[in-house]
Amino acid sequence: MAELDNIKKDHNEKKMSSFVTRLISGIILVILAVLFVPMGGLPLFLLTFFISMVGLFELYRVFGIEKRSLGFVGYLTNIAYYILVWFNINEYFTLMVVLSLMALMAFYVITYPTYKISAVAKAFMCVCYAGIMMSYLYQTRVMLDGSYLVWLIFLASWGSDTCAYCTGMLIGKHKMTPILSPKKTIEGAVGGVLGAAILGFIYAFIFRNKFAFIANPGITCAVACSIGALISMVGDLTASGIKRDYEVKDYGTLIPGHGGIMDRFDSIIFTAPAVYFALTFLSV
Repeated sequence: MAELDNIKKDHNEKKMSSFVTRLISGIILVILAVLFVPMGGLPLFLLTFFISMVGLFELYRVFGIEKRSLGFVGYLTNIAYYILVWFNINEYFTLMVVLSLMALMAFYVITYPTYKISAVAKAFMCVCYAGIMMSYLYQTRVMLDGSYLVWLIFLASWGSDTCAYCTGMLIGKHKMTPILSPKKTIEGAVGGVLGAAILGFIYAFIFRNKFAFIANPGITCAVACSIGALISMVGDLTASGIKRDYEVKDYGTLIPGHGGIMDRFDSIIFTAPAVYFALTFLSV
């Protein structure tokens, strides 16, 4: 009996230690966001670039190509893309993507049968996934009114996640993806989207006098947040699906208690471009 009590005590202590580690890491991430996002410019650009490169490496490591020629083509493509983003040379984005695919195909045919075509597809997909999509955090910040609009990304991602969790705990009954994520419910998903929309509306109301280029900030921010929240679930489940496919617990250990970049920023990677394009079309 005493031995069983000791086992339970050790288990509870480990759970508490894990919770504290996760909480501290979460607080540090919030502090970094509060420091870098308002600064914008080069600091936020470099932070976004760093996150994308680490995320790309973590994905390539899952696929086993992080130190192979296909991986290096991906790294160089991501670097080239961010150079274009920094200098705002949008007209060459398509050219860069096409050249990247051509380079990957060249390595495929030259080294055949070293690589399978599936490895080329993974290398190309990861550049779009962790690289290009993550860049919209910075690109939203440099939009007109971007110093305020960029926070919608976090409201749509982290805010909707909290709302979805609370709603699911209270009234969740119907499983949304029973195999991929058994704890997620349809009720939670709806609560997350509605919660994000409400948060966006409240945020716009509080800072309504700060928007110079948004005609209807309340409606615009609410819609952008709801779209971002809906897409953020896809990002979260995509990252989980890849880990399940390759039987990986975490993408890395960079963030104690959370795992790697792809474990913590999986939803933001999808939310950032969703919010960016939602704001772009809603502002027309």
